[in-house]
Amino acid sequence: MVNQIYFVPLLPLAAFVVNIFFGKKLGEKAGWISVITSAAACLIALPIMFGVARGGHFHHEFLWLTLSNGHALEFGYLLDPLSTTLLFVVTVVGTLIQVYATGYMHGDPKFSRFFAYVSLFMAAMLTLVIANNFIQFFVSWEIMGLCSYLLIGFWFEKDSAANAGRKAFLTTRIGDVGFFIGIMTLYVASGSLNFRDLHHLQPHALLPMAALFIFCGTIGKSAQFPLHVWLPDAMEGPTPVSALIHAATMVAAGVYLVARSFPLFEAVPQAMTVVATIGTITAFMAAFIALTATDIKKVLAYSTISQLGFMVAALGLGGLTPGTFHLMTHAFFKALLFMAAGSVIHGTGTQEIKELGGLFGKMKHTSWTFLIGSVAIAGVPPLSGFWSKDEILLTAYNSSQRWIYWVLLASAFMTAFYMFRLVFLTFFGKARNHHIHAHESPVNMTLPLWVLAAGAILLGLPGSPFFGNWFQNFLGGHGEHHAEHVINWFVMGSSVVAATGGILLAAVLYLWFPQGALKMGEIFRPLYLASINKLWFDELYKRIIVDPWQATGRWLFAFDKTIIDGTVNGAGWLTLLTSRIHDVFDKYIIDGLVNLTGAVVQIFGAFTRRIQTGLIQNYLLIVFLGVLVLVYFELK
Repeated sequence: MVNQIYFVPLLPLAAFVVNIFFGKKLGEKAGWISVITSAAACLIALPIMFGVARGGHFHHEFLWLTLSNGHALEFGYLLDPLSTTLLFVVTVVGTLIQVYATGYMHGDPKFSRFFAYVSLFMAAMLTLVIANNFIQFFVSWEIMGLCSYLLIGFWFEKDSAANAGRKAFLTTRIGDVGFFIGIMTLYVASGSLNFRDLHHLQPHALLPMAALFIFCGTIGKSAQFPLHVWLPDAMEGPTPVSALIHAATMVAAGVYLVARSFPLFEAVPQAMTVVATIGTITAFMAAFIALTATDIKKVLAYSTISQLGFMVAALGLGGLTPGTFHLMTHAFFKALLFMAAGSVIHGTGTQEIKELGGLFGKMKHTSWTFLIGSVAIAGVPPLSGFWSKDEILLTAYNSSQRWIYWVLLASAFMTAFYMFRLVFLTFFGKARNHHIHAHESPVNMTLPLWVLAAGAILLGLPGSPFFGNWFQNFLGGHGEHHAEHVINWFVMGSSVVAATGGILLAAVLYLWFPQGALKMGEIFRPLYLASINKLWFDELYKRIIVDPWQATGRWLFAFDKTIIDGTVNGAGWLTLLTSRIHDVFDKYIIDGLVNLTGAVVQIFGAFTRRIQTGLIQNYLLIVFLGVLVLVYFELK
């Protein structure tokens, strides 16, 4: 039965093949082919997940190839609590988002192509989740990167979408190159790329290098500092793409990479410090930029970067369970927020929050579900985000790097503030653009919102003290959990204060005293400018990376025109002269000798033709004359 897990990625792959070849004939039925295969994959996976939840661990390998040194590379699957957690997230959230996309993408001329790309992504992501070794993981990782590029630039007719796709592809490739180097370094250091063998690593001087290079993959794919700049621009893709790839699944793959490689990072404490520091910087930086963003999807994009930073920081502090727990809860409430934002865009035709307002009475399903997602991400109890974020804060508080706790707490405060700034400006007050006539989205868009809202409310409970911290016990002791599950009231209280404080401040500035936001912007103008300009990262990268490369390209082009082409042109004159000499020699010497030989043969042939008459008397005369000549010379 467990071997049926192979059908989980194969079914979406089959949907990709059908839609890419026959999608135009199928029309909008192509979307339901993707939905049905994804739902079937989910149904196949669920019994296996329950088996793992009851204590089962399953793995299977088959030989892929044998290297020249005798080592075998094997493909297969590894089903343990970590992989089944991600399997649950990807199959359930992925199916709901595809149902939503059938409504959102309705009428798009490239409808079937969209679902073909999404199905290919699902196949790759599911293969990555169950992969049992780094090579299989990396192949799936790269296919996901290709799908991300195709889906970000799906509406490539717009320059902004085409540029965003190219930016995402090139930026993440930097991290992927580092990831591949890390895989090769790990192979040299350990002789194996199987995940199960990571638990038996022997000390080696190359392990720190391997861990840090592998972490480069996370920095790129999960949009961590300093390679975070691609994710906000990726919002040029359709909103279901933002929900599926750039919120719930693909960007989470970078966090999953660290969690899957956790024994390697545990063996290298200095690498863990780097991971925790990068995650903390990312969480604070992205939350700070989100404070002033005015595009509804870009607010959520920076929020995603920040929440991924929370997860990475937790893993770097040794908190495998808190990081994975937040990955799961975040997938549900962030997919919900993106899809609700897409519903807003679908119902109003704009994603600029300065033009919105007063939507609560016009889009009730969208408004309520967006509010639930916002409460969850803000960390308000008892919703899911509170329990998972509280676990991360507890891990930071109990670590030797207490400063991380305070930075993450400040980031949590900013999260609550910018999310409810978004809520108040979009759904409350009065409409600021009276030309917008909002309407609710169809049921195939709103129904998935309510299912995800239920997950945003309930999924944190298995990791709460009310359920005996079941999720922590399920994921399996890595030493970061207190066996008695004692509640740290200071950490929990500070988390609640940060969440409620951020919400109240947003209400004061954007709901009760709107002029207060303008005054705050004037008082803290340097900080405001830093936030609204995204800390000038794009400008900095343009100045130190893009411009020098373009200048180098222009210099090489000029060099090519002036030196290379000049040399080629000079060589051209010499070649022309040589060609002329060759023509003269060929025409008058070589051809002359050939023609002379031909003329001699012709003359000789004309003479001999006179002799070869076919008359016997002529031949006898010639013989007689020949005999006379011989006699003459003999007598002489």
